Amino acid sequence: MIMKGLRFGMLLQFAIGPMCLMVFNASSAYGFIMALHLVLAITLIDALYIVLSCVGVAAVINRARIKTMIKLVGCVVLILFGVNTISNVFELSLLPNIALFSTGSSQNLFVQGLLLTASNPLTIVFWSSMFSTQMIENKWDKTHLFLFGVGCVMATVIFLTIVAFLGITVTSFLPRAITQILNAIVGVVLIFLGIDLLFERGHRGRNRGAR
Repeated sequence: MIMKGLRFGMLLQFAIGPMCLMVFNASSAYGFIMALHLVLAITLIDALYIVLSCVGVAAVINRARIKTMIKLVGCVVLILFGVNTISNVFELSLLPNIALFSTGSSQNLFVQGLLLTASNPLTIVFWSSMFSTQMIENKWDKTHLFLFGVGCVMATVIFLTIVAFLGITVTSFLPRAITQILNAIVGVVLIFLGIDLLFERGHRGRNRGAR
């Protein structure tokens, strides 16, 4: 069951998104160990969402008023981080009084990873639907579901750790201009995802958050 979850989770990981790029950029800018703090944060939120989806929180989040509030908060978080990421490319700081937006420490990277991955809690709806389908089709019990979820979380750890390793390896051959362009791309994608989330298109599939 764990291997099934791992295979399924790896398929999801290949839908590369901005969190994947952020891990790559964090590794290239601050080193492999620092990037692992970001990986840990993403993994924790993934695990939390999987647990919440299993206990039926998706039904509550899917209520119209709560969904609207969640989307607004997620939209603001994504756009703020996106704008700040782009401004950093030009060595500007549009949010100078918020220490969180400085990515020079492992603590800041960890908190940013938590916020950005959690910025689209509607992901729980996706997990809930997927687990429900698997349980019905395969006649799984809670143990099977738990082990499948463990495999999905393992996929996040393995894939993003590889991305972090590639970040520190590949960028040693890349000029600074290319890495700055990658940062700008991350910022643009975050802003787009924020707007997309607000207009309710982002929950059609598993939005990595921002990932």
